Amino acid sequence: MAQENLVHILTLCGNCNCGCPELYVDPQAPAEQRVVITDDFGNAIRLSGGQLRDIVELARAGALDDATNA
Repeated sequence: MAQENLVHILTLCGNCNCGCPELYVDPQAPAEQRVVITDDFGNAIRLSGGQLRDIVELARAGALDDATNA
């Protein structure tokens, strides 16, 4: 993945040098692939801003609470 086009938004964790998950925006990508989330293993997923917004709203409503306890 060419990271030179990505705009860094945030790093999750960031307290180690283990390759923490990160959130980026790719302003040159099609709208449905503009949000990029990388994991600690170098993999990435792409989604739209609307999909990310849905995830955030569901998390705020508690839909992910059980997942964080796994």
